[in-house]
Amino acid sequence: MIVKLIRQNGASEMIDEIMEEATDKMKSTLSVFRDELSKMRSGRASTALVDRMMVDYYGQDTELRQIASISTPEAMQILIRPYDKAAVRNIEKAIQMSDIGVNPSIDGENIRLNMPALTRERRLELVKFLNRRMEDTRVAIRNIRRSANSDLQDFEKEKLISEDDRKRGEAEVQKLTDKFVDRIGDLGAAKEKDIMEV
Repeated sequence: MIVKLIRQNGASEMIDEIMEEATDKMKSTLSVFRDELSKMRSGRASTALVDRMMVDYYGQDTELRQIASISTPEAMQILIRPYDKAAVRNIEKAIQMSDIGVNPSIDGENIRLNMPALTRERRLELVKFLNRRMEDTRVAIRNIRRSANSDLQDFEKEKLISEDDRKRGEAEVQKLTDKFVDRIGDLGAAKEKDIMEV
């Protein structure tokens, strides 16, 4: 009875470790997806389009958000206020070299980005791209599930856990996978609505 209890506790701990590792990896994957969504153009201006843009600042590649205040005073405009006037030209150059497709206009010490309205065709292209990214992220989540299930099967082969423990672990991993796949769908649907909103 005691040996069985020790074995059960050991199996639970092993399954918990696998679940913890899978959860961390899935959270990280979702975080990357969320970050990509924030940079994706939609119907409104967003500071996320430029805040992580790299700017040559005194010979160092520096994120724009570290050298300037960034805001959206209007729905289709991004306002950049550099903390150092000397950085204005380098920020302008970084924006022109980026792929956001907007020409900066400088008024004194500030840089304004007037975002053009998205055409219907461009919106549909963005939705296609979004759907591809959603599917790539789902595949990444499923690969994490496969890896966790593989670990469970290895533990069973090594007689560290029983068949019942493995099945219970696989069911927990599937629940976790479903939760993250649903979250990807929710984030994607919200972004699609944002893109298609005129």
